[in-house]
Amino acid sequence: MDLSKRIRETTVYIEKFMQPRGAIGVVLGTGLGGFVDEIEVSAELPYASIPHFPQSTVEGHDGKLVYGSMGGQAVFALKGRFHYYEGYSMDEVVYPIRVMKALGIESVLLSNASGAVNPNYKVGDIMVIKDHINLFPTNPLIGPNDESLGPRFPDMSEPYDHAFRAAMMQAAEKEGIDVHEGVYAGLSGPCFETPAEYRYIRIIGADVVGMSTVPETIAAKHLGMRVVALSVITDLGIEGHVESITHEEVQAAAQAAEPKIASIVQSFLINRVPRSH
Repeated sequence: MDLSKRIRETTVYIEKFMQPRGAIGVVLGTGLGGFVDEIEVSAELPYASIPHFPQSTVEGHDGKLVYGSMGGQAVFALKGRFHYYEGYSMDEVVYPIRVMKALGIESVLLSNASGAVNPNYKVGDIMVIKDHINLFPTNPLIGPNDESLGPRFPDMSEPYDHAFRAAMMQAAEKEGIDVHEGVYAGLSGPCFETPAEYRYIRIIGADVVGMSTVPETIAAKHLGMRVVALSVITDLGIEGHVESITHEEVQAAAQAAEPKIASIVQSFLINRVPRSH
């Protein structure tokens, strides 16, 4: 079945339970699923019930759609994302983003847990992503281009919306929370990086490194969507300070930062995101 038909069947099913047109899409990263508790939920759908939807296999990713409101703004949240390292194709990794667009969602907020390579960052810090470096071995747009989704060669001069980034920084300042603004390097994973890889990532200009977000951003920009993204620093890959890390420790660090993320995002939604009509 071709991509457009699969997307139509998925959206028809979702629209039986929720009408998210005009909502902001939110993708919750590792350990950030508790953020959903801040949403006034009006409908939920497990991924397993949705036609053609992938299933999340990673601990810390529950696997359900949540629709409701936060800060007076309609929110369509994915509690659990899909990663290339799980064995999904890039088409599957970005499928929810394409479904969001088909549902009438024009803006997406991505979140992730990441390791810092910038020596000025520490565990628990939050970074607004201003740019990224794609170190995945492939790209979600490789293959025949579906012109109904977007152009063959999409522009990436502003992958993360400048106005949204500024609004997110202002929201953090309003909440009295210090945040960074920096560059995210996306790798395939699933292993954490070696000391030499961390050093390389810093040399080429990144501040943090993770295993998600970049494919979703590329797909969203291809679709003409506005993107804003946040990284929670859960571990350090700073030269001289590279330590053993487990997925459980990453989850715990992300969960500890959830209240800060929730405060910033709620302020952002109240003050800056255009209301749906």
